[in-house]
Amino acid sequence: MSYDNIREIISSGDISLGVEFGSTRIKAVLTAPGGRVITTASYNWENQLIDGIFTYPLEEVWIGLRKCYKDIAQYVKKEYGLEITNIYSMGFSAMMHGYLVFDKDGDLLVPFRTWRNTITGEAADILSKLFNFNIPQRWSIAHLYQSMLNKEEHIDKIDFLTTLAGYVHWKVTGERVIGIGDGSGIFPIDDTTLDYDKNMMAQFEKLAQKGGYTISLEKIFPRILLAGESGGRLTKEGALLIDPTGTLQEGALVCPPEGDAGTGMVATNTISPRTGNISAGTSIFAMIVLEKNLSKYYTEIDIVTTPVGHPVAMVHCNTCTSDIDAWVKVFYEFARKIDGSIDISDIYNILYHSALDGEYDCGGLISVNYLSDEPVAGIKGGVPLFIRKADSEFNLSNFMRTHIYSSFATVKIGLDLLFDEQNIKVDRLLGHGGLFKIEKIAQQMLASALDTPVEVTNTAGEGGAWGMAILAEYAAHKEENQSLEDYLNTKIFVDTESIVCYPDEEERKGFNKFFERYKRALKVEDLAVEKL
Repeated sequence: MSYDNIREIISSGDISLGVEFGSTRIKAVLTAPGGRVITTASYNWENQLIDGIFTYPLEEVWIGLRKCYKDIAQYVKKEYGLEITNIYSMGFSAMMHGYLVFDKDGDLLVPFRTWRNTITGEAADILSKLFNFNIPQRWSIAHLYQSMLNKEEHIDKIDFLTTLAGYVHWKVTGERVIGIGDGSGIFPIDDTTLDYDKNMMAQFEKLAQKGGYTISLEKIFPRILLAGESGGRLTKEGALLIDPTGTLQEGALVCPPEGDAGTGMVATNTISPRTGNISAGTSIFAMIVLEKNLSKYYTEIDIVTTPVGHPVAMVHCNTCTSDIDAWVKVFYEFARKIDGSIDISDIYNILYHSALDGEYDCGGLISVNYLSDEPVAGIKGGVPLFIRKADSEFNLSNFMRTHIYSSFATVKIGLDLLFDEQNIKVDRLLGHGGLFKIEKIAQQMLASALDTPVEVTNTAGEGGAWGMAILAEYAAHKEENQSLEDYLNTKIFVDTESIVCYPDEEERKGFNKFFERYKRALKVEDLAVEKL
């Protein structure tokens, strides 16, 4: 886009704003039609541990949003000499799940309980068995039932229960709605009605009644919407919440709020059955869009949905690159003592490329990278381990390959349940996140480990805020009956460049040897957690 084109687009108001409230950062993206990024802004924040609960003060939600919007408006003013007065469409995304409940006056009843809390184990276990459907601890319904089990006083006062994205959307539009992807982290979705599962709702209400609570989930839950539907319009009060200067006007179409899983699927164009994506950074999770429902439930696998309601199997692991990063810092510290001018990015490049020379089975070395609980592996707590036998081939190349393998070994445990037991087929997986920043190395190893092609695109790093802006644009600009899949393929990802790595048979065999040792080493990890 030329300077004049962008200026004309901003003047006309044909722009979209996507905002995502992530775990460590709030990010906003302003786009022109076609998902073309005009500018971005971010605000760093951190959860607080208060009375044993991981939370964020809701005041900081608005502080961060206003800061992001102010930075975007100032950039547009400086670069293009224009005030942003009108935005055609916008949308809000956030970390999925968690627990936000309000009374009939709109007052928060208890501090926001984020996805990170692991305080609902009893409720999650009871509900999973009741529904014959996996209910993770971080889901909103698990928090609600645990509050009932705990006999918390606020239960009878609940008028509205929602997620963080749903809360922001409610405040700027007045609408109590939720995108189906985010809604699937509140309560299980019926894939025939594309709404909350009514049978399970009745089961829950009967269970609650036994505990002395009369509650209507239909009344307190936000209404489910699909991508492309209108979530309402930006109100005057909502515009002032975003831009207290009053320059931004009311009236923007606001698309259904979504969770970070849904925006990640959109940003990677993996919303169709037989596609999936793997996000590999501090944590790692894989999402596979299913052609059919699983024949049984697994505690290792969450079932959520795409923004249009296709069922998605998610395998989420708490740790991915943190142990690699820790070792890189040690090598960096050593290198700086030799050459004070060396940059840490050089160390990453040297170490990752050295892994290419490692033996496919890592020469007998083992690394377990856990820093915290890993439910997929059945480990409570975390102690990073590096193990070798006396006759192992201990060298730098094997050492680094071991740590790269380890970063995605746990997610393979969950994916094997899908591929081997459920015979789920995947045509391609799209990788994104820090593990893939150095071209093709971890990508190739992952393709061989999963025996599936892995693709990395030049847009995969744009992130969930960009995915949210695309959903906002889709709601405002789609043609009649145009599917989200078609919109992404014809309007957003037309010129996307990508690199695809295919499985290497010898590397696959080598990884499997490593993987068998890795699974046996989990007994050592369990003991280390207990003893250390």
